[in-house]
Amino acid sequence: MAEHTLRDKVAVVGGGEKNLGALVSRVFAEDGARVVVHYHTGEKEAEETVGAIEDAGGQAVAVQGDLTDVAHVRRLFDTAVDTYGGVDVAVNTTGMVLRKPILETTEEDYDRMFGINAKAGYFFIQEAGRRLNDHGRIISLGTSLLAAFTDGYSTYAGGKAPLEHFTRAAAKEFADRSIAVNVVAPGPMDTPFFYPQETPERVEFHKSQAMEGRLTRIEDVAPLIRFLATEGAWITGQTLFPNGGYTTR
Repeated sequence: MAEHTLRDKVAVVGGGEKNLGALVSRVFAEDGARVVVHYHTGEKEAEETVGAIEDAGGQAVAVQGDLTDVAHVRRLFDTAVDTYGGVDVAVNTTGMVLRKPILETTEEDYDRMFGINAKAGYFFIQEAGRRLNDHGRIISLGTSLLAAFTDGYSTYAGGKAPLEHFTRAAAKEFADRSIAVNVVAPGPMDTPFFYPQETPERVEFHKSQAMEGRLTRIEDVAPLIRFLATEGAWITGQTLFPNGGYTTR
């Protein structure tokens, strides 16, 4: 990937059917990448994202899978290799948010949150490391709560926190193949995942903690992911925080 473009590259986007993942899928396709759009339950959204890419003259295919199942992670990358001949960029935007006090958190809550946010993230990085071409890019979606803290998000922030350590290890282990591995950790994003966890008052508080008094938008984050996928060759093992200066006290 010496040239700073995605032209003729192949990208796998975990959770690539909607919200930030869909925007990343479309941006990559606009840059000339062939895109493997992963989805778990959003079949309709995946079809719409693939359709939009194809209507614009790009190439994409949708793949269903539960990334907490390692066999599904492997099948996702198998599809990319079988369909397009290889993989150059792997972006995992999947995750689950839960705001619940520690004293009310069940074992089922804990297992579900760590399965989606940590286990799936780990084996996505692992399979990407196995299957990516040299000079590839691996990007995971974290959270700005890795650098700040607030009440209620113990299993969400806790489940995302291991991504930093997985990423640092992978950055060292894959360095001999010039594969860069990073985390992008946005502030609270203006998507349907955020609002069910918060009261209107807390939404306003979160807005007040960033520039312009607003939440992070997917359009704030996608350009950074694109940069890491194209020009960020010398950035690896890092966590980057596109959050408008968001802090939590």
